Amino acid sequence: MRKLVGFVLFSIISFLVSLILQQLSTPHIIHPHLHFTSPKGGSHKSSTKDCLSRYESALYRKESPYKPSSYLITKLRKYEKLHKRCGPYTESYNRTVRNLDPDNHDRETSDQACKYLVQIPFDGLGNRILSLASAFLYALLTDRVLLVYDKEGETADLFCEPFPETTWILPQDFPIRNRLENMSQESPECYGNMLMNHSGINSSFVYLHLIYTFDDYDKLFFCDQDQNFIQNVSWVIMKSQFYFAPSLFLIKSFEQELASLFPEKETVFHFLGRYLFHPSNPVWELITRYHRTYLAKSDEKIGIQIRTFHPRFLAAAFNFTTSSLEPVPDTILACLFNNNLLPEININESQTGQKNENSKSVKSVIVTSLTSKYYEKLRDVFWEHSTVTGDEVGVFQPSSEGDQKTGDKKHDRKAWAEIYLLSLTDKLITSPWSTFGYVAQGLGGLRPWILHMPKDEMVPDPPCTRAVSMEPCFHKPVVNGCKMRTAVDDTGALDRYVRACEDASQGLKLVDPKAI
Repeated sequence: MRKLVGFVLFSIISFLVSLILQQLSTPHIIHPHLHFTSPKGGSHKSSTKDCLSRYESALYRKESPYKPSSYLITKLRKYEKLHKRCGPYTESYNRTVRNLDPDNHDRETSDQACKYLVQIPFDGLGNRILSLASAFLYALLTDRVLLVYDKEGETADLFCEPFPETTWILPQDFPIRNRLENMSQESPECYGNMLMNHSGINSSFVYLHLIYTFDDYDKLFFCDQDQNFIQNVSWVIMKSQFYFAPSLFLIKSFEQELASLFPEKETVFHFLGRYLFHPSNPVWELITRYHRTYLAKSDEKIGIQIRTFHPRFLAAAFNFTTSSLEPVPDTILACLFNNNLLPEININESQTGQKNENSKSVKSVIVTSLTSKYYEKLRDVFWEHSTVTGDEVGVFQPSSEGDQKTGDKKHDRKAWAEIYLLSLTDKLITSPWSTFGYVAQGLGGLRPWILHMPKDEMVPDPPCTRAVSMEPCFHKPVVNGCKMRTAVDDTGALDRYVRACEDASQGLKLVDPKAI
């Protein structure tokens, strides 16, 4: 009865809040979970109905325990004005975009000219979200306007417009749009190629190649002396699949600005992710329908994100070898029980939990995986056995797509919905190396328990490790070559707030020193 009353009250409050929001005419609205105002997005003045998640997310998400700096809030407001002044088809944009026309010899070079960063999404959804957040951070630091190459409309299909009265989508008639997808290290405009050939910047734009094939010349982008050259170029084109924010913190010229923006270093993606990525209405409907049906009535929500990779990929990318994935379900259970994330089960069927009926709690476990076999194992365990506390545990999985189908809109909508649902949980277990899990933990403000994948037929001991930071990992950071900074030392420390990742020793992640 108590849970039924709570659910009814939640429904009534949701309905009343929706009515109130529809009557709002002010240009900004307070988001309690962000602690600062978040403007309406869209390419024109829009109503709350254009992006329901922006206004309704506070009904589903706990208020963030982290507070953004006043400097970050001011910086975002300043950026919004810049994007509105310089965004697509503004006078400034039309004037600056002519610089890309090879027949135009009267190029805009005044100090008032707008500068741009065009992001080319690459790889799976998790990678695209993390690299886009990193690109936005770089745009903030360099006073550039961020525009997203959206080939098939994937970005617009998944996310609301983040900035007021403008768009972040690169126009269809962008002069060099037909060249963007094919840009590579061999392109004459590639910054690394220019450095290798000692040719200098002699183009109207520079291309930054920041994907898994990048070499030491490409990585010089993360060096102070190279930033001095790039800052004078009006158009920077970037292809990236990484969360490269940690390496921006190691560029000395950005150090003071970043310290003012993010006094708590592990909040970078937490704030930028919640600011940028509001689910579109179709995705929001998936999220809210599932939440109401399976999660809303529970006292506690536990997320389990399971991603397994091909052994050859793990060996090549992370120098990790495994002979079997059979122990994965038992590894998850050991992580759950050893860390008191869920109560242990009664092995002896004649025993039942002794907890008082009135104090019994309901726990919902949401499992995300491309396969259903891990979910089925966990579901059967808690179906066939009671818990020692008498608590009720329900295990649910929204989908099992079989394979990753990047670019398939229906598949990507489900993936984004599942990431967001994981971020709404109270406790989270993630798989190592997975950007899917990184996004969920950052949006949720959660320090996850990271599974240790078995190397043989045995459950690892310990089965998982608690992350020291909710920040994502940059898997392939700069190792050497910069005059100002060097590589991670033998202790795993590079700076007070940059450490080796728990799941990828060669990677870097941001941490708060007090949390170590």
